[in-house]
Amino acid sequence: MKQRTKFKDTEIGMIPEDWEVKKIKDIGNVITGKTPSTIVKEYFSLDFPFIKIPDLGKSVYVDATEEMLSKKGAELMSSLRLPKDSVMFSCLATIGKVGITKTDSFTNQQINSVVPDKRKVTPLWIYYFLKNNISYLESLGGGGSVYTNISKSKFENALVVFPKIDEQERIAKILFSLDSKIELNQMMNKTLEVIGQAIFKHWFVDFEFPNDEGKPYKSSGGEMVYNEELGKEIPKGWRVSKIGDELKTTLGGTPSTNKKEYWEHGNIPWINSGAINDFPIINASQHITEAGLNNSATQLMPKKTVVLPFVVSINKYIRISITGIETSGNQSVLGIVENKKIPCEFIYYWIEKMKDNIYSWATGGAQQHINKNNVDNTPILIPTNNVMNNFKKLLIPIFDKILNNSYEIQTLSQLRDSLLPKLMSGKIRVPLEGKE
Repeated sequence: MKQRTKFKDTEIGMIPEDWEVKKIKDIGNVITGKTPSTIVKEYFSLDFPFIKIPDLGKSVYVDATEEMLSKKGAELMSSLRLPKDSVMFSCLATIGKVGITKTDSFTNQQINSVVPDKRKVTPLWIYYFLKNNISYLESLGGGGSVYTNISKSKFENALVVFPKIDEQERIAKILFSLDSKIELNQMMNKTLEVIGQAIFKHWFVDFEFPNDEGKPYKSSGGEMVYNEELGKEIPKGWRVSKIGDELKTTLGGTPSTNKKEYWEHGNIPWINSGAINDFPIINASQHITEAGLNNSATQLMPKKTVVLPFVVSINKYIRISITGIETSGNQSVLGIVENKKIPCEFIYYWIEKMKDNIYSWATGGAQQHINKNNVDNTPILIPTNNVMNNFKKLLIPIFDKILNNSYEIQTLSQLRDSLLPKLMSGKIRVPLEGKE
């Protein structure tokens, strides 16, 4: 008969009787990072990862950073060097970003790290414990109304609960397997998007699409003709039109926020420009009701609509995306709807190619904006039907795979987030293999 877990009360809640509670300083050495003088360029090179808050949260193990230190910079900060498998936690301003070093690394002063005593705890256990207890750790912080700061001493004295090593490993294995699959899908999506970009460029920028003999068109002597709208030669038989003449473009709107009937219990997805940072878009920013849809300027955009932001910040990278759901949008979102002749996959990469031209018309101060006419009047290259149909055969499966991966990422993330608090508190126990 399966034995029920007995719990005991601790300072940070109920935990199984056979689990321990220790301070972080009792299960590892805590190191707070530092930034070398940026005036001395010799301190920065490509030898050691220099980890800052934006580098955390993208993957469990941090293997890509915006900045790197040189050997000279590493020598200067030798006492703050983090070995492989150190667990990092952001403790200033942005609280709760977590990561594990994949190789010898350094961090800036916004990050406290634990070099674990592996006889007591595994790095993955600490990683998931910190990830699951952000609110508790944040409550330890001090500072003003703007920045929360968890000092080194407060971080060292924070409590950690843990079972024996073998149970830590079993629990971490479950959670890490989910995170690994999520990261694999994310990497696959980035690779597929790059592959699609390469195919598009080869066909519609370099004009090396396969000719009737399967050879690269332009380099095999394919006939080219000069086009005034684009200011360059294009393949004979192709034409240039305007986006507004070939495709439906839609501008969103916001239902009145003073009317609850437009928002409460709504089931119609509605996105703002922030959602465009996701590719593809599979989650709504909010939901509106049928009344909200019918009594505002917003319109429903079908699945696989290309969307771009109306308002942009100066010098900020402009993201273009595609909807993976039927959704409406606010007035900062413009949609370009595919049709039978021109698929969203072509529109997406064409807008990526033309976006500098589109946003060159933007007006305003720090927050600049374009208008619908800027998009409608943008030239669009129209290849022959045969070339476009062959492009569809290559690209549609790629984008379908990206969308399927994104839904799987969402499902796995929800499963991980559901299991995390239960596994880390002992509410779900993971038995040894072959035992109940």
